[in-house]
Amino acid sequence: MALLKVKFNQKKRVKLAQGLWLMNWFSVFAGILVFSMGLFLKIELRKRSEVMDNSESHFVPNSLILMGILSCAFNGFAGKICYDSLDPAKFAKWKPLLKPYLALCCVFNMLIFFVALICFLMRGSLESTLAQGLKNGMKFYRDTDTPGRCFMKKTIDMLQIEFKCCGNNGYKDWFEIQWISNRYLDFSSKEVKDRIKSNVDGRYLVDGVPFSCCNPSSPRPCIQYQVTNNSAHYSYDYQTEELNLWRRGCREALLNYYSGMMSSMGAVTLLVWLFEMSVMVGLRLLHTSLESIANPEDPECESEGWILENSLKDTFKSALENLKKLGKFNQVEAGAEGAEGEEGGKTPAITTVS
Repeated sequence: MALLKVKFNQKKRVKLAQGLWLMNWFSVFAGILVFSMGLFLKIELRKRSEVMDNSESHFVPNSLILMGILSCAFNGFAGKICYDSLDPAKFAKWKPLLKPYLALCCVFNMLIFFVALICFLMRGSLESTLAQGLKNGMKFYRDTDTPGRCFMKKTIDMLQIEFKCCGNNGYKDWFEIQWISNRYLDFSSKEVKDRIKSNVDGRYLVDGVPFSCCNPSSPRPCIQYQVTNNSAHYSYDYQTEELNLWRRGCREALLNYYSGMMSSMGAVTLLVWLFEMSVMVGLRLLHTSLESIANPEDPECESEGWILENSLKDTFKSALENLKKLGKFNQVEAGAEGAEGEEGGKTPAITTVS
């Protein structure tokens, strides 16, 4: 029994073809939207590539760009088929291509669905990428005189100001690295010497943060040095008082920003996938309804369209049998080739009579 069998007359076939033609062109615009989303996400990731550990995060935008291009190509081609299906003479040239095209559409729709899921599932990979990238970026914050790293201070400062964040996981991350360049340290000062000697790695560590960690909304002047020293500031207790530094770490801020963006893009891509599925189903119905016309010379006669010629169970069984037959055929061919090789390798015995 055929799956989703529908009866068509000429009027219904024409309406289906016209509706599919319109839907395919809507799908072309949807493909342009998916392409634009991928391009926008790629640009946004490129802006902060200095604080990302690797390029794995670009898999999502690259996939969206590819799906957008393929969507435009597939739906533009399908629109031409639907337009030509109104004329039996023009449609005849597309008949041999429809089955392979529909098979490609199935693969394409599976890829779109996979890309939509990836948009929702990339949070874990993005989090590790940002955590390591920010850690490395903070280490290079002081290298303002080193070629290739001199831009890092500006990048980190602009990032903390824009996203209202501080450090990797929080402001205390700055206490664990030397973020002040040696160029601006007075090595004749006893305090500087003592701080360097007290550290195993010979680094100048302070309980301070860069100016970009300061929250301008705080009524109190920014306390960015001696953050944990209560006696250094009047009426101050760093453990109980609300600090005028950004509490949130930049990893969390960036992760929420990009995750929210990718989730929205994933939802849009899922809607595009549903639309593409409906177009593919309609095209299959049009294809089968035109093929099942009993009398091609009478275009007004009724016909039947379906999604699958048999039920899902029968179709699955038939596909398995075909795969088994194909496997057996390949084994027979391989065996025959082996036998021919053995026969060809034998050397006929030659007897000489003296």
